[in-house]
Amino acid sequence: MSIKASILFALKQNFLPGLVLQFFALAVVLVYFFVPASQPVYAWFGVLKHNYGFLYAFISTAFFGGLIPFLYLFASKQLDSSRSALVLLLFYVIFWGLKGIEVDFFYQLQGKWFGYENDFKTIATKVIIDQFLYSALWAAPMITICYLWVENHFAFGKSIAAMDKQFFVVKIPTVIFSNWLVWIPAVSIVYSMPQDLQIPLFNLVLCFWVLILAVLGKSK
Repeated sequence: MSIKASILFALKQNFLPGLVLQFFALAVVLVYFFVPASQPVYAWFGVLKHNYGFLYAFISTAFFGGLIPFLYLFASKQLDSSRSALVLLLFYVIFWGLKGIEVDFFYQLQGKWFGYENDFKTIATKVIIDQFLYSALWAAPMITICYLWVENHFAFGKSIAAMDKQFFVVKIPTVIFSNWLVWIPAVSIVYSMPQDLQIPLFNLVLCFWVLILAVLGKSK
């Protein structure tokens, strides 16, 4: 498949799920700002994040990005029967837990650089650095490589052999494009939230996104 065909396929597959996720994230933010009765719930998550820091980021992202999607895949019998379910569970939980720490550190770094105001300039600057530097050059390619490793039964030799020209010229650019399609609007909304509520909102969007991908995979 050519890069153009691959990107068009990604656009077709991700456009509607992306809109659903963006409306979901926007609804969470609007409830926070305009529904006073919701404040105790948001405050509870904010206090947890403030008190436990990176530990909260690890556990919450492992739960929302790793455990819940794994349980869905397990219940819907989409897991590869040739691989140990326990090994896959450990991978998903540990991988996404560590990714949660990484994202939390990145959000804090951006906060130190640009502050936590929710004006257009601050949010736009964070989104540009997030999506066109951090995500495009590091996060999306590394996630693609790690999942390739899983697909090859954790065999380094097979994984390296699978990293051919097609992988770097078509697959990774397609993943980056798909990431932009969904996460540019999503992180714009995440960065509008107070510091201690950014990771909780990121977790919710991540969970729904991975579940939607699993549903699309099942339908295919």
